[in-house]
Amino acid sequence: MRLLNRSAGRLSRHRRGPLAGILVLVIGLLLTGGLYSVFAPAQADSTQSQEELVEEGRQLFLVGCAFCHGPNGEGVLTQGGDQYGPALTDVGAAAVDFQVETGRMPMAAPGAQAPRKEVVYSEEETAALAAYVASLGTGPAIPDEELYSTDGLGEEEREELVTRGSQIFLANCTACHNFEGSGGAMPRGGYAPKIRGVEPKHIYEAMLTGPQSMDTFSDGNIPPEDKKAVIAYLEELEGQPSYGGFTFGGLGPVSDGIVAWVAGIGGLVGFAVWIAAHTTRTSRKKGKAEA
Repeated sequence: MRLLNRSAGRLSRHRRGPLAGILVLVIGLLLTGGLYSVFAPAQADSTQSQEELVEEGRQLFLVGCAFCHGPNGEGVLTQGGDQYGPALTDVGAAAVDFQVETGRMPMAAPGAQAPRKEVVYSEEETAALAAYVASLGTGPAIPDEELYSTDGLGEEEREELVTRGSQIFLANCTACHNFEGSGGAMPRGGYAPKIRGVEPKHIYEAMLTGPQSMDTFSDGNIPPEDKKAVIAYLEELEGQPSYGGFTFGGLGPVSDGIVAWVAGIGGLVGFAVWIAAHTTRTSRKKGKAEA
């Protein structure tokens, strides 16, 4: 018992000694250095990987995009001062992802509007181009799937989302895309494309970046949850059957009225003219026969 007390006393004196604090400090530094050596290389590799992605995107950009947008994304002007290719310094990765994944870029030749066509770049190349353009300045990033996906929603939640989305779409989108998203003509050779059946991510990115002649609906104008509501409404339209048979492109009552006037009333007028002409010929024949 006395031996234990003496040992405890010695340990207590050592803990109170000047070397104890230094020893604790050294042990703490060793532990900190060891932890840093374990985690620091992974972080450095991640940074280097991002730098490599940006460099890969720069090489792709110089080959396929610099002719119109400039080697540093500064844009290109014609001799007359018109914009040959717009600047990309502040469009962000979301704009690149939308334009390239839908095949609108690269364009074969400058025009009023870039149509959707076959995709040229792979997913990896698109990611590299988006990373490079994002490094040129500010701009929205590629949205996460949870922002635009409507999978997993309950029936009641989806119904509320569709109702809110229809109101937002009616107020902001029908003037160009018509009431059911079938598109329509725009001034100066442009047009509002059909947005039914378009991937939800691309609809979200289009609202976020405002491609071509479309207005930009930032998160301050239309919050992310309202953008998802618009997507839910368009998906609901896609699943609805056409009860009237012919949809005439979904352009609304104007196109229906034109078809009714030309085909319906026009046919009736033509039939009336034919009856009148046939009656006149019959009357003439009868008159000649009597004479």
